[in-house]
Amino acid sequence: MQPMSRNMSLADQLRESIEESIATGTLGPGAPLDEADLARQYQVSRTPVREALLQLAATGMVELRHRRGAAVAEVGATRLVEMFEVMAELEAMCGRHAARRMADAERAELMAAHRACEAARADGDADRYYHLNERLHHLIYAGSHSEFLREQALALHRRLRPYRRLQLRVKGRMTASFAEHQSVVDAIVGGDGEAAAQALRAHVLVQGERFADLVAALAQWQAPGLPGRAPA
Repeated sequence: MQPMSRNMSLADQLRESIEESIATGTLGPGAPLDEADLARQYQVSRTPVREALLQLAATGMVELRHRRGAAVAEVGATRLVEMFEVMAELEAMCGRHAARRMADAERAELMAAHRACEAARADGDADRYYHLNERLHHLIYAGSHSEFLREQALALHRRLRPYRRLQLRVKGRMTASFAEHQSVVDAIVGGDGEAAAQALRAHVLVQGERFADLVAALAQWQAPGLPGRAPA
């Protein structure tokens, strides 16, 4: 865990660390989250660990099970698709507003982020691409100049991080993602709000082959015996 931030409580910092482990797949769906083990791992008391787990439970990333402790939440395919459908609409709204409201400096920053994604794609580095991809999306949320919309988009984006990351490990998805980004960036820089909304909606939705690929990747991630998976 990083040194304590002056602006974050210990529980908040623990929440972010555990959340990152879930997002990267270090803690897979169903993985147990024992308070005592986490307290020893992070060298803290159990009180901030309990608070962090309660925060994660409020976002749906963790399940608090009666008499069995906490575990990383397992999300079914139907629920996952519903979450991506809502995310697609939130991002479409962000893109529509960003195309109209972004300043020239913001557009330049968006294009720079897009070029950085291109370099990661060319290197075949899915993890680096994922983090740069996240930055690009966050710039679009901020570019909407609607603080409430940005907050809602960030919250759901955070909840979907593990699954968005999984998608990029599917063969050919990184290249397709970059091509979709190109359409989004072109529309925003060109000031075409409707085109930006349509491009972002299509980019985020998981349908057809993309849905099948995501379900297959999710099944592999949840397979017994993989790191982070709770023992049977």
